[in-house]
Amino acid sequence: MLDYVTTERGRPMKNVLEYLETSAGRYSDKIAVTDEKSSVTYAQLMENSQKIGSFLCDKTDSGEPVIVFMEKSIESLCSFFGTVYAGCFYTLINPQLPDGRITKMREVLGSKTVLTDSSLYDKAKSLFYPLNIYKTEDMLNSPIDYDKLSEIRNRMTDSVPLYINFTSGSSGVPKGVAVSHRSVIDFIDVFCDSFGITEEEIIGNQAPFDFDVSVKDIYSTVKSGASLVIIPKEYFSKPTDLMDYIIDNKVTTLIWAVSALSLINTFHILDYKTPDLIKKVLFSGEVMPLKHLKDWQKHLPCTTFVNLYGPTEITCNCTYHIIDHSADYENGIPIGKAFDNKKVMLLDAENREITCPGVTGEICVGGSGIALGYYNDKEQTEKVFVQNPLNTVYFERIYKTGDLAKYDENGNLFFCGRKDFQIKYLGHRIELEEIEKAIIKIENIETCCCVFDENKKKLYAFYVGSIDKKELHKRLKEVLPVYMVPGALRQMDKLPLNKNGKTDRKALLGDVL
Repeated sequence: MLDYVTTERGRPMKNVLEYLETSAGRYSDKIAVTDEKSSVTYAQLMENSQKIGSFLCDKTDSGEPVIVFMEKSIESLCSFFGTVYAGCFYTLINPQLPDGRITKMREVLGSKTVLTDSSLYDKAKSLFYPLNIYKTEDMLNSPIDYDKLSEIRNRMTDSVPLYINFTSGSSGVPKGVAVSHRSVIDFIDVFCDSFGITEEEIIGNQAPFDFDVSVKDIYSTVKSGASLVIIPKEYFSKPTDLMDYIIDNKVTTLIWAVSALSLINTFHILDYKTPDLIKKVLFSGEVMPLKHLKDWQKHLPCTTFVNLYGPTEITCNCTYHIIDHSADYENGIPIGKAFDNKKVMLLDAENREITCPGVTGEICVGGSGIALGYYNDKEQTEKVFVQNPLNTVYFERIYKTGDLAKYDENGNLFFCGRKDFQIKYLGHRIELEEIEKAIIKIENIETCCCVFDENKKKLYAFYVGSIDKKELHKRLKEVLPVYMVPGALRQMDKLPLNKNGKTDRKALLGDVL
């Protein structure tokens, strides 16, 4: 019995499991997810998730956080959905994280339950004792208790958490961003409609499952009845194997971090093979180097490219810009305009709204996509999830992103860096992104990143490219004021990436301390 929940027609969705159940009803025998070891149909994905949910029913209380301690895989996806079937919410903890950080995340969550697999069971016991630790292999042998699952579902509302993803915290304690079912449903419905994501898609997953880019992969797939191909993380250090895997699995859609797309350009892998079946490339996380975008466009001239923007706290993305193949973008690629049902505005330092072009302000976001806050951290939540200062007549919560942007004459937003990436150097206030943009425009530069050592008051630029340091310094003096030219240039084979595929600024700064 697969379709044990009948969605009442006309009733708004309130639980993401309705995506899975609807697609399992429509595309029962279709491959839903593939990883390097195996694949599952929609019917199998739902059945395995229900088995895990039934197993957990008597071992957890509704509304509890459940830790999923696994690599990204079919089993971890089943654990996500199974956790939700049990009335709980999930957090994936990456086994590759340092033990100390895992301990801090565990303390924030206060969870009693950990799901893992046989390969990680001993490590889970050492890290999470005395919590209850269960293996997926055991849970998948459980019978499905349809009555219990239905009873739990009927009690759930759309405002309860679906997942918690952790971001860095300025205090040294990771912040757990709690996101509700309603926020994900609102965003994914609009996201799929905006870009025509249908059952025909084969989505190639790049992002780790503890990074919110993967939320788009997972829930766009199950909402539309598409297929998800989980790309093994080790392939991103073997670019030719990566391209072979994409082509062999007939991937049509990439929803990737900019750094991952740029990696392919840096190693000229599009010249090795061109993935001709890819029709959509949606990128986010950092500013896309224009030369890398143009290289992708050259190899895939009929593909739709989209620049996405948004932090974890607003549920994936709040603005987008569909790339115009006829535009040159020499002045930068806009982050565009707001998605439907996302309120995006710029506020100045006095909380006044900025509407005129060319004036920089902080991006603030409202709407039902806003996260519930930082889990178990009221103080940090109240700093950035605040009352809309433009609304004095009723409660309206917004999220202050800390990102800076400005409008152009057509109402498109352009990202202008982080408030905390603005430095004071040699008496001048400088945006590090402005220096990076100047460097990346120079011929024979592949990618770069600037960091500032506050203690030594020294500005560094790390870059990948064939130009030597003396020539780069000369060229930068030609395009930047002297106070913006980095005092130290470091040529590298590649820039380090953090677990989410973004340039690891902390690692770079650590290299010079």
